[in-house]
Amino acid sequence: MDRAQLADFLRRHRESLTPADVGLPDGVRRRTPGLRREEVASLVGMSADYLTRLEQQRGPQPSEQMLLALARGLRLTLDERDHLFRLAGHTAPPRVLRRDHVAPPLLRVLDRLDDAAALVLSDLGETLAQNRLAVALLGDGQAHSGLARSAIHRWFTDPAERLHYPEEGRALQSRLQVAQLRAAMTAGARGQAILDDLLERSAEFRELWALHEVRRRFEDSKTLVHPEVGRVDVDCQALFTEDQAQTLLVLTPRGPEAVERMRLLGVIAGARFAV
Repeated sequence: MDRAQLADFLRRHRESLTPADVGLPDGVRRRTPGLRREEVASLVGMSADYLTRLEQQRGPQPSEQMLLALARGLRLTLDERDHLFRLAGHTAPPRVLRRDHVAPPLLRVLDRLDDAAALVLSDLGETLAQNRLAVALLGDGQAHSGLARSAIHRWFTDPAERLHYPEEGRALQSRLQVAQLRAAMTAGARGQAILDDLLERSAEFRELWALHEVRRRFEDSKTLVHPEVGRVDVDCQALFTEDQAQTLLVLTPRGPEAVERMRLLGVIAGARFAV
C-alpha cells in the first residue's frame, strides 16, 4: 500500500469534481475547489473521518469493497479504478466481468437527474448507483452484501422487498424477476450462485423457473408503495449499455398526484442528506 500516492490520488480526484458532476446542488460558496470530504463520504457510504485519514496518509488499508465504492463516488474510469486498487495494495478486479464498475455514460446521465428517481442496475438486479430520490423511494439498494445484493434474490428471500409493490402487482413482479435472471445467466459464477440458492430455498421460484421465460425489458409503467407517501405511479425508462450488462432505470411520476408525492420524497431526501 502506497499511502502517499493513494492520499494524493484521492485528494486530486476529489478536488477535480464539482457538485454538478455528481448530481449535487452547488450550495454555499466554496473556499476550496472540488467536492468537500463530507460530500464524497456521503456518495461513497463511508465516514468523512475515514476519508480524511486516507487523504492524510494515516488510514488503514481500504477493503476491495470500499475501493469499488470510492471508484464509483469519484467517477473513476476503469484504468483509474485499477490504479486505485494497486495504490491500495490490492489486485485490480478482472475486466472480463465489469458489473461492479458503473459504465461512465450511464453515470454521467444519472448525475444530471435530480427531478426523477434513477438508479443503475446490473443484469443480476444489483444496485450499482442511485440518486437521492431513488434512495428515498426504494431504499438504499447498495447497503446489501453477498447474494442479497441482487434484488432478484431478495424478492424471493426477504419479505420486506415485496412491500415496495402493491399486493396485486407482486405475482407479475415474481415472473419478471425470474425471467430477468434467466436472461442474465451468462453472468457466470455470481448468477449461478443466485440461481442455486433460490432453487433450494424458494418453491415459488422453482415453479416459475420451470416456465423458461426470458426477459430483459422493464415495464413501461408501474405502481410503487412508499411507507410515508403511499402509492406512487411511475413511468419507467431504461437505458442499456451495449452489452446489456447494466441498465440506467429512470422512474418519473405519472399524473399530478404522483408528481406531488414525488416532490414530497424529494423534500425527504434532501432532509436526510443534510443530516
